[in-house]
Amino acid sequence: MRYRTLGGTGIEVSVHCLGAMMFGAVGNADHDDCARIIHTALDQGVNFVDTADMYSAGESEEIVGRALKGRRDDVVLATKVHFPMGEGRNRGGNSRRWILRAVEDSLRRLDTDWIDLYQVHRPDHTTDVEETLSALTDLVREGKIRAFGCSTFPAEEIVEAHVVAERRGLHRFRTEQPPYSLLARGVESSVLPVCARYGMGVLTWSPLASGFLTGRYRRGLPIDLTSGRAALTPARFDPALPENVTKLDVVERLVEVAEDLGCTLPELAVAFAAAHPAVTSVIVGPRTTEQLEALLKGASLTLDDATLDRIDAIIPPGTNLYQPDGAWRPPSLTDPSRRRRPLADRAAA
Repeated sequence: MRYRTLGGTGIEVSVHCLGAMMFGAVGNADHDDCARIIHTALDQGVNFVDTADMYSAGESEEIVGRALKGRRDDVVLATKVHFPMGEGRNRGGNSRRWILRAVEDSLRRLDTDWIDLYQVHRPDHTTDVEETLSALTDLVREGKIRAFGCSTFPAEEIVEAHVVAERRGLHRFRTEQPPYSLLARGVESSVLPVCARYGMGVLTWSPLASGFLTGRYRRGLPIDLTSGRAALTPARFDPALPENVTKLDVVERLVEVAEDLGCTLPELAVAFAAAHPAVTSVIVGPRTTEQLEALLKGASLTLDDATLDRIDAIIPPGTNLYQPDGAWRPPSLTDPSRRRRPLADRAAA
């Protein structure tokens, strides 16, 4: 396993990062089996583990904390804050009030004295970014976290956060965690260049494109829309929809690339994300030990320029063939009132 420096933090992390989203009720509910997955990853050189408070409502953090007993000093541990935790007001978001409460809860569940990388899971337009950065800076100074970053932020908000940090004398986001895959290359346009400009570490999520790059969904084969991810978002997988026909056609061409290289489609997908110069680490989120071992098997796969040129011809740089599950969309797109003047004020005359 190779290692890269995480932005300007001086922390060295493995190019593969073990994602813990599938640990707990939403994925693998067997805590002992999840611990075996974590130990297998560590034994094969992975030293970077990423979780979040909202994964299985905190259960993932508890699993990770127990599995790291006796090995904590050798692991770079990352978690996140933002999504609501429980019912009631003020139990989510990026406010100082919530961050200071949430970090204590995460430290307790992880059973650790410090978090190496504490990430803001999504933007929060109800909270001034200065408020968020100020709270996170205080946590660094208190020793509860070593560094902090953001996740799935658009480029303009990353820039704004850096400007605010510089003007106010606050610590800045050291990392960004964007969705990035062969089918979702949109971040190549601005997010990844901005991260490179500011010397940020980048850990990417969903390299298998919500399952589309596992090899499970192929053109001409029946797709079960009642189980797995397809049951959660059937419109994303329904082969009767034109946009999915396009994805399946692209997958077939990518399978040909993988076969010519003598690797699997998932190995190709992870190696592709790791090949970008702005990417520090690629998060792989297995549910079983077998899935983990299959992905780690391709860790040494190197994609040469000819292969990357071939991929660019199949799906051009900066192109999104789909919106990744859970990707943040700004209010300017989700709230119609942000795009429409009052009815009486819409006409030109």
